[in-house]
Amino acid sequence: MARSAQTKEIGELERQLEHNFTDQRLLTTALTHSSVAPDFARNYQRLEFLGDRVLALIVADLLMQHYPHAAEGELAPRLNSLVCKQTCADVARQLSLGPWLRMSEGEAANGGREKDAILGDVCEALIGALYLDGGEAAARQFVTRLWQPRVSALVDTPVDPKSALQEWSQARKLGTPDYVLVSREGPDHAPEFLVEAQLPGLASVQGRGSSKREAERDAASALLASIKDKKR
Repeated sequence: MARSAQTKEIGELERQLEHNFTDQRLLTTALTHSSVAPDFARNYQRLEFLGDRVLALIVADLLMQHYPHAAEGELAPRLNSLVCKQTCADVARQLSLGPWLRMSEGEAANGGREKDAILGDVCEALIGALYLDGGEAAARQFVTRLWQPRVSALVDTPVDPKSALQEWSQARKLGTPDYVLVSREGPDHAPEFLVEAQLPGLASVQGRGSSKREAERDAASALLASIKDKKR
């Protein structure tokens, strides 16, 4: 009975993903956090590594089609905004993936099912799982369905948050923001960086990312958001 119930539940998720997995172990692995499976072969880290690259390729192709006359300098910031951890986490929330995640009770109690870093990684891991199970066509169908509206919604070229924060701080003679590496965790193939953005007179804000640059952008975005909140 337990196995039948689990199969039924997986079937519900597959309908939501619009893909029936030939190898359901790939789907299970994509949803498994390292807190319950420290062995990288049994958690989502390797799939996230693959999915990150597959997502970037497909979204780059979508952008090339949607903006046939845009130069590389216009396409690059759009790509960065569409494949960043925050966007992937937003897609994961759109699919209500949080309840499906397999993680320790401690991680769940610490808000793991709602953390952008975890949700973003799981979204990328699912893309990797789809690619391995159904090939490029399955991954492309998934990414196109969920990212095409986001591509179409991009009107202006996104402003790099680090550039925006620097312009804001220099206009107020606060100097250049400092970015301090707080920690680097995870294996070499799937690291997670924690960076703190600092400006005189403002509370420091932290950001996460799979690279130091991505974590710095995340921290800059968070600091800009906190500045806007103070103005309200």
